[in-house]
Amino acid sequence: MSMLVRAEGSQDESEGDGRRGGRGGGRGGGRGGRGGRGGRGAKNDDPFTENVVQVSRVTKVTKGGSQMSFRATVVVGDGKGAVGVGCKKAKEVQGAVMKAASDARKSVVKVPIAKGDTFPHRVTVKGNGGSHIMLRPAAPGTGVIAGGSCRSVLELAGYKNCFAKQIGSNNPLNNARATVKGLAQMRTAKEVAESRDMTLEELFSA
Repeated sequence: MSMLVRAEGSQDESEGDGRRGGRGGGRGGGRGGRGGRGGRGAKNDDPFTENVVQVSRVTKVTKGGSQMSFRATVVVGDGKGAVGVGCKKAKEVQGAVMKAASDARKSVVKVPIAKGDTFPHRVTVKGNGGSHIMLRPAAPGTGVIAGGSCRSVLELAGYKNCFAKQIGSNNPLNNARATVKGLAQMRTAKEVAESRDMTLEELFSA
């Protein structure tokens, strides 16, 4: 009889443990689901690579006091001529980065990449806040000679041999946007010939 009582007691305990384990498993499953939702921005089939170039703290003074938030600047690109820059604010760093990455994807533009993974021609562009960007093509094997957010834009766009220089402002957001603006202004020889209703031979012989 005593053995039977122990067996029943152990069975009750095992059932209790099973119920507890079930609750724990349910909670764990719920957390896993949340993680899955959070990872939607980085799908396996997403062609874009993200690079956070700046995260700064922003304070807004109101009647009720000061409100602190974070501002993130993110550059995205597929390495094949598509690149974009985004900037957003949020109360947490992670939220600001996610919003900025989404904003960068919405502003993606196609830029030309010439033979040798360089620029088709030279460009000097003026951006906001007194920023100036000089973009120059380079020979194969040179690499990306640039700094700051300008380098991030060029690498994510797919350029491998080029020169770039930031003049004036050191603001990462202004320089990144100015770089994208300059790249978007570039045209390949084929595009120029088509716009003039000419062949490449006629264009180069003119």
